[in-house]
Amino acid sequence: MINQVKKLSIAFYWHMHQPVYQLSPTGDFLMPWVRLHAIKDYLDMVEFVGKFKNLKLNFNIVPVLLDALIDYGENGFHDIHSRLTVKDVEDLTDDDKEFIINNFFDANFHSMILPNEEYNRLYQKFQTSTTEDINIFSQQEYSDLMALFNLAWFDPSYKNIYPELKKLIRKKKNYTLEDRIKIIEIQRDIIRKIIPTYRKYIQNGKIEITTSPYYHPILPILLDINSIKKTSKTDDLPVNLKMSLDAKVQTEMALNRIEELLGVRPKGIWPSEQCIDSNVMNMLKQIGVDWTIADEGILSDSIKFEFARDFRGYIEDPYHLLKTYDYKGTKIIFRDAIIPNLIGFEYPNHSSEATANDLYDRIKTIQSKLLSSPDENHLLTIAMDGENCWENYKEDGNAFLSTIYSLIENDPTLETVLISDYLERDIQKPLNKIASGSWVNRNFKLWIDEPLKDLAWNYLKQVRDDLSKFVKENPLNPNIEAARKELFICEGSDWFWWYGEPNDSGRDNIFDYIFREHLKNIYKYMGKQEPDYLDIPLLSAIAKPSRYPKGEFTPKLEGNDIDDDSWLNAGCIKIPDGPVLKENKFYDKICFGYDKDFFYLRLYLNEYLKKEKLVTKQVNQMYVYMRNKERKQSLSPIRIIQKTENILPISKEKFHNELQISIYDGEINLVRLVKAIPNNLWTIASSKNIKAVYEKYVDVSIPFDEIGINKGETLEFMFVNANFGIKEYEVPNEMLLTIKRI
Repeated sequence: MINQVKKLSIAFYWHMHQPVYQLSPTGDFLMPWVRLHAIKDYLDMVEFVGKFKNLKLNFNIVPVLLDALIDYGENGFHDIHSRLTVKDVEDLTDDDKEFIINNFFDANFHSMILPNEEYNRLYQKFQTSTTEDINIFSQQEYSDLMALFNLAWFDPSYKNIYPELKKLIRKKKNYTLEDRIKIIEIQRDIIRKIIPTYRKYIQNGKIEITTSPYYHPILPILLDINSIKKTSKTDDLPVNLKMSLDAKVQTEMALNRIEELLGVRPKGIWPSEQCIDSNVMNMLKQIGVDWTIADEGILSDSIKFEFARDFRGYIEDPYHLLKTYDYKGTKIIFRDAIIPNLIGFEYPNHSSEATANDLYDRIKTIQSKLLSSPDENHLLTIAMDGENCWENYKEDGNAFLSTIYSLIENDPTLETVLISDYLERDIQKPLNKIASGSWVNRNFKLWIDEPLKDLAWNYLKQVRDDLSKFVKENPLNPNIEAARKELFICEGSDWFWWYGEPNDSGRDNIFDYIFREHLKNIYKYMGKQEPDYLDIPLLSAIAKPSRYPKGEFTPKLEGNDIDDDSWLNAGCIKIPDGPVLKENKFYDKICFGYDKDFFYLRLYLNEYLKKEKLVTKQVNQMYVYMRNKERKQSLSPIRIIQKTENILPISKEKFHNELQISIYDGEINLVRLVKAIPNNLWTIASSKNIKAVYEKYVDVSIPFDEIGINKGETLEFMFVNANFGIKEYEVPNEMLLTIKRI
């Protein structure tokens, strides 16, 4: 007898979000991502439901994103990129050209630049240029570069909808000002269709809309920072943020704005970054939210059940993950944690049809394990970012999504559902405890409890305290609401995500600038002078070493501190803890110094690794990049592989020497000096006079003569930890360290 397959419901749940990129309500956007994702993701992602009879999808849209779409589509706003795009090339200033060169290649190389012959030619011309001369491009090439950048971001489906767009794409080069103006007009037309399209499919019962707090703050941090302080090992967190009311107000504002723009009040709330705890659940119940979502890891901690998986990520027992829950009157669903990573990072590297079939097989494998379930209803929740991964796919992910939706549509034992509809027909299991954490490693360390992030929170608390005092003294001031809006903007998650370790936008300085400008705006609305500290980039606060050498010294090179106090005079720079686990870093800090003939380094091993006896289990490769500040020599770029295409400016610097120190199984197994040669190449140099000792510490001495630093000259240097040649972190991350040979 063949067992009957139990039907499996699937909730595809796509999250759409961008932060505030403006400095003022009427100013240009400093980054173009709202506009570019609007022509690539926001409309075509929802229009899939019109292509399949039974397909139903769920979307989470943050209100600040809709506000920005209205500004672009209805109010004619520009970002820096679009304003330049509609500018006559004859009027471009040198600064304009420098900006275009540095920013109009911001597109995935393999899927967006390489397929376009002319765009790729311009890219290669830029990459192979040995100078930073803005005159490497002609006026026509600048015009083409701006046009091709904008064209590359269109979802391919629009070629068949807009004949003018298809014609512009086929043109390939020699674009005119009129062409570029037309490109921006088509973009605005697409943007204007987004909100009406969502409204239409909501009314047709094809999609469900939820939202997040208005400016995307991390709710558990605002509601009770003390719960985070209990697990923190630093004293850098504010004592009390006093922002619990802000969390509630931002959530209610979001519900009201979505209802105003899309015609329906959301029943569900997607907590920003799926950060959740009991305080969040209690607040959601107070304001009448029916349901919310969290990550698989939070469910594991809540019910004390780990979801075991095999080496391919197949879950052994999916039962608990496929159920819906009730926590003190508020329903909650939990997403599968593996599938979003596959869609976001692994699948783009392979055939779209093959990966869609792989996902279908995974879904069917989960379904096959339900035969012993005592229940009839089971929900697989696939919830993830709905905008940022598709540029890594061919054809913007259209083939992948079309294939997976089709496979599910044609399988009578599978169905896609609206989450609220499913919750109404299902019986929720009681959840007596809700663990705290986010979708990342079940904690909040990507947004707090890291030196630079904590400094940003302290800035924010100080400004909020000043505003609270002002409101008490001036309760009828007409600018209070505008000032409060600026405060809410600064509470958004994005600033803290990019501050500090480990995330790197490649534009961290811009995020820092926007954050501080909005803090300044609060004082402008209060009619007060902003504090001087808001003029200083937060990034510089931890980019500098904790101290520089007090003077020259000659240490013993024994790898320990027995009878040797000479390193007390060294300069030192600390390496912050990784955001997830302490074992993310091999070293705690690096000290450096010099005498007349040598450059000295001492690398302090991570105490946690030594305590847990994990040192011998790791391979570690530290690179020291060096150059002469005064005397130009052959310089070559850093040879480290980047994990992402977002590269810190310091990583683009060039150097004339690289020293590699490799530790394996508790011993030094390689010390190698490499020197730059012309044409951005490297060659092995003699390192016989370089000494390295490893016992308690790694001690290194490097003769100045070996690295081309004469007396009176300055050595500039930085460190890159890059195991197997893949960058983990650089130290410092904003500026080069310097010492001067006596």
